[in-house]
Amino acid sequence: MSASAGAVRAEGARPRPLGPRVFAVTLLVVGSVVFVYPFLWMIATALRTQAGVSQAGVSLWPVQWQWSNFSDGLGSFPFWTYLRNSLLSTLVPVVAVVFSSSLIGFAFARIRVRGSGVLFAIVLSTMLLPGEVTIVPQFILFKNLDMIDTLWPIIVPTFFGSSFFIFLYRQFYLRLPDALTDAALIDGAGWFRIWFSIYLPLSRPIVIATAVLQFMSYWNNFFQAAIYLSTDRWKTLPLALAGFQSVHGTDTPLLMATTLVVTFPCVLLFFFAQRHIIGGISFTGIK
Repeated sequence: MSASAGAVRAEGARPRPLGPRVFAVTLLVVGSVVFVYPFLWMIATALRTQAGVSQAGVSLWPVQWQWSNFSDGLGSFPFWTYLRNSLLSTLVPVVAVVFSSSLIGFAFARIRVRGSGVLFAIVLSTMLLPGEVTIVPQFILFKNLDMIDTLWPIIVPTFFGSSFFIFLYRQFYLRLPDALTDAALIDGAGWFRIWFSIYLPLSRPIVIATAVLQFMSYWNNFFQAAIYLSTDRWKTLPLALAGFQSVHGTDTPLLMATTLVVTFPCVLLFFFAQRHIIGGISFTGIK
């Protein structure tokens, strides 16, 4: 009986047509080349001379290598001051949004109170508001608090969580068994202790995804920095690039070398953490 069934399955398992697979692979390769070409051109231009840029055309191989573009570009403005400001305005929000969003998401998932569903719907509705709508009242608020031209307007809002990440954490915690909470409550643990000692250690995939996405968003944060920061003391690297372009706009190799250094952390982080990002976000949707 089993042999006949195996023969039927063997006959039914016909090989897939080669044409669609070749077309799919070709389409992916062409699409990858189209998307990666600008980045490769930026790397090649960062290693060229000023005269080599006009002579290169679409070529990705520098005729004359000039590694001094990196030192000259970074030395033309206070790079370390801007790097410190970018690290402060990025790493602090990463830690803040991970803990605050996780805590709020845990409350929505496990603490049953009247009106929590309505409150969660209000939190989700804030994702429909673009940042340009809220920037004016926020600016007035931070101006009255005397926080303009500091990093506080960029850092403080992250301590109240992000609606998108709150949604992800809530969906993730709903997947975990209720027995974890019941056992901890029987042992006398409070809600904060349950979240910090049980749920937060179990949410490693979504924590990594949140941290990486938040890092990439705030490392490249230009809009808020341009609104709140004006002096060189607190300017970040995205603002430095804008100022660098206005001063050295015609020196393309220096501009590309500086841009490559600024974007390198995001590229490197995404390259090593893309599996965790995809796994953490998709894991929240599995029931």
